[in-house]
Amino acid sequence: MTSSEYGQFRPPRPQRPQRGRRRGGGGRRGDELMVPQAQVEHLDENGYYGHPVVKAPPWETPVGAYLVLGGIAGGSGLLAAGAQLTGRKVLRRNARLAGLGAAGAGAVALVADLGRPERFLHMMRTFKVTSPMSVGSWILMGYSGMIGVAAASEVDALTGDRLPLGRLRPLLRALEGPAGLGAAAMGAPLAAYTAVLLGDTAMPTWNAMHRDLPFVFVSSASLAAGGLALITTPAAEAGPARNLAVLGVIGDVAATRLTEQRMDPVAAEPLHHGGPGKLMRWAERLAVAGGVGALIAGGRQGRGRRALAAAAGGALVAASTCTRFGVFHAGLESARDPRYTIEPQKRRLAARRAAGVTGDSITGL
Repeated sequence: MTSSEYGQFRPPRPQRPQRGRRRGGGGRRGDELMVPQAQVEHLDENGYYGHPVVKAPPWETPVGAYLVLGGIAGGSGLLAAGAQLTGRKVLRRNARLAGLGAAGAGAVALVADLGRPERFLHMMRTFKVTSPMSVGSWILMGYSGMIGVAAASEVDALTGDRLPLGRLRPLLRALEGPAGLGAAAMGAPLAAYTAVLLGDTAMPTWNAMHRDLPFVFVSSASLAAGGLALITTPAAEAGPARNLAVLGVIGDVAATRLTEQRMDPVAAEPLHHGGPGKLMRWAERLAVAGGVGALIAGGRQGRGRRALAAAAGGALVAASTCTRFGVFHAGLESARDPRYTIEPQKRRLAARRAAGVTGDSITGL
């Protein structure tokens, strides 16, 4: 190509990377790029130009309410089945009605977050086993249908067979028992799947809790359902509710403490500071106070027994609410600060390299 008078103004041509050869190698296999690999160690807690590394989901208070109500619904389904099998009719009725009410209110909260009701219906068009949201939607619908049948039978009996059922009444009576047990079978998955949903996201705190959060949520659901039954059910039939609540308190406190110990210390910080930290501290206090109150109410005689049981039940429901809202807001807070994403990643990278893992796509950077 001939040069021109403007050639002096052309920028210099970039030089191509030189290739060398490994010792003892030859041909294309021996060729090696003599350019240092890109490094990511320069990334600090300020993230990418001060922006968050991950984007928090646009979830607001209705989603937190759905977490609480789903737990109450799932626990109430289990409690109602226990009352059904042990012949406690009042406890069975109250637990079934509580389960249906919580499931219905939870569905309303979910629709409120989605913005339009038809979006919830679109979620039911497919079943994707790899999607916790898809699986959870079907669990909610299945549970709601079964507990709805059982609760409808309770309402019909409570009103003296005055519901306009006609010839469907014998069928409803026949389906009542199996539907109650079916709701119990779906109660535990309903109480736990929201924990799987949170842990499946990229939010640092939620992701760091993914192994143990289902145990926290199931225990929280147990104490909430037991506490609600202590409020609505006379002490003579509330024994199983009291036992479930006390076991839930033990499981909730132990599972929460163990979860925090197994988490990366930086990812666990949002659970201890700010608004989420206050909620988690109050959750433990209320859970312990409610559990002790439930035990004392179980051994007391007289007029104050029911009042103490109701106060203990209210504390337990409040404890479950604080736990789930605390976890919910802690995950959102962890997404806003790049430090909660970057520091645990660097620590995991260093641990893998120290263990001799150097050949994968993570440590090879």
